[in-house]
Amino acid sequence: MDEQLGHEKTLTNLLPAVTGSNVIYGMGMLEMGMTMSYEQLLIDQEIVKMTRRILQGIPVNKDTLALDVIKAVGPAGNYLAQKHTRKYMRQELSTTNLINRRMRENWEANGSKSMDQVANEQARNILENYKVTPLPDDVKKRIHDIVLEGEEEAEELAKFKAKKQI
Repeated sequence: MDEQLGHEKTLTNLLPAVTGSNVIYGMGMLEMGMTMSYEQLLIDQEIVKMTRRILQGIPVNKDTLALDVIKAVGPAGNYLAQKHTRKYMRQELSTTNLINRRMRENWEANGSKSMDQVANEQARNILENYKVTPLPDDVKKRIHDIVLEGEEEAEELAKFKAKKQI
């Protein structure tokens, strides 16, 4: 895992997304899909999450422009202290699990770990500690009904084919 892979993964995610595709191919894949990587899957998840945020766009309207706040605070004022800024800033922040956005000293104090090292730790933690949340009964029943419906259709199709061959 290196900078080239990060660049390629970002582009192979972003380009289909901006064209309106709703299928992202290659999540967790390396070596043209010959290798799967839990670490890469978690990194790809971060890339997808950020791409989705980009695709949401930035709303521009009377509230978000906040001309009244700009007039009140002025060019040298403190916009960070404004309720409006705090309200909209929280909506615009993108959070990550793997990308380190801290100052270098903080990163070094936490072990100077690369993204793939952090992804490896998270993948191991998930594999060792993840607890499956059972599906609600109504969802289980619906899935069961879909399977039964599919089996019935398959049986009918088999009977139809058998009749045609006679």
